[in-house]
Amino acid sequence: MSTLENIRLALRNVRANLLRSILTLLIIAFGIMALVGILTAIDSAIFALNDNFSTVGANSFSIKPGTDDLGGRRRGMAVRSADPITFREARDFKKRFDFPGRVTIHLSATGNAVVAFKENETNPNIPVTGIDEVYLDVFGYDLDKGRNFSSAEIQYGQARAIVGMELVKTLFKGNAEGAIGKSVSIGNVPYTIIGVLKSRGSSMNQSSDKQVFIPLPIARQRYARDNTNYQITVAVNDAESLDAASGDAIGLMRQVRKLRIGEDNDFSIVKSDSLLSLIRDNTANLRFAAIAIGLMTLLGAAIGLMNIMLVSVTERIREVGICKAVGANKRAIMMQFLTEALVICQLGGIVGILLGILIGNVVTWIMGGSFLIPWDWVIMGFTVCFLVGLVSGIYPAMKAARLDPIESLRHEG
Repeated sequence: MSTLENIRLALRNVRANLLRSILTLLIIAFGIMALVGILTAIDSAIFALNDNFSTVGANSFSIKPGTDDLGGRRRGMAVRSADPITFREARDFKKRFDFPGRVTIHLSATGNAVVAFKENETNPNIPVTGIDEVYLDVFGYDLDKGRNFSSAEIQYGQARAIVGMELVKTLFKGNAEGAIGKSVSIGNVPYTIIGVLKSRGSSMNQSSDKQVFIPLPIARQRYARDNTNYQITVAVNDAESLDAASGDAIGLMRQVRKLRIGEDNDFSIVKSDSLLSLIRDNTANLRFAAIAIGLMTLLGAAIGLMNIMLVSVTERIREVGICKAVGANKRAIMMQFLTEALVICQLGGIVGILLGILIGNVVTWIMGGSFLIPWDWVIMGFTVCFLVGLVSGIYPAMKAARLDPIESLRHEG
């Protein structure tokens, strides 16, 4: 009997015992759904983070206060928390850093501002960032309309603003050109819009289009406190010189922070690509957990499928006897029952993979990511289903193949 004939016979037997087959199929489907769904959501999250970090570029790094040891204990002794990077330190670093590249100082002013124009206003969840004239270039922002801040506007802290496209849709009905020159209220303070950013979409529940940039001096004046931390980001001209640039930055930052010889750094260098690698490494544990959950469910499915196949062998003893009487050998009988187990598993796998992709992408959509078909996990799902079908069907198939044809024909079904 050919493979195609075995598959047709298997499908016919599935239809003959539809309810029993569907229950087993669903157990397999739920196991594969858990496996593929969680892995899809994890991969989508990583791709979304990769998109976020790629906007900064592989040739950039940030300087932040503190290290992994600070704020905790080292050798049984308490270690003080690192002081924030002050504006004076950030400014001195920018002036003295002479490595080929660009240095931007920026300040996260607030994350819950209300931006209003006439009777229209946004929800109180708009992030406002104080930036300098090179920030947009370092972080890869492009302007759809208008212009960037000038050096004079940064130096004198004029009340200007660059807004994202989502704010233009909310306040100006999507008319980016019409928004230029208009005065909007941010925290009851008027700002004149001089630029509109090109749309970059949203990722991980954070929209790049829903934000406002204002000159750094204005942000300092209206939002800074004594303990405010000023963020420093450096973009070098050549990605291959990133390590050399970060080495120079460490030496200069030690001087700016007035650290003595032998004293540990109270700041750290964070590269965008290294942070993404760290996230990928940490999500490996989530992947293992997802695989463990899926395999435990599939173990139950394998036991259930084996039980069904054993019942099927018992119910079809006379059928096996007739097949042997007309010339079927042990191998043909074995392949017939084994194919049936594999068909049930693959049908369950198809349902589970479709549900897993759907659920994984729904989670991704809620988090702000984009649609993804995880081909690696799809292939793994089919492979796992094949192995489950093989393991579950091999013993019942061997039992059917070993049946005595004479005794089988005498069996009363």
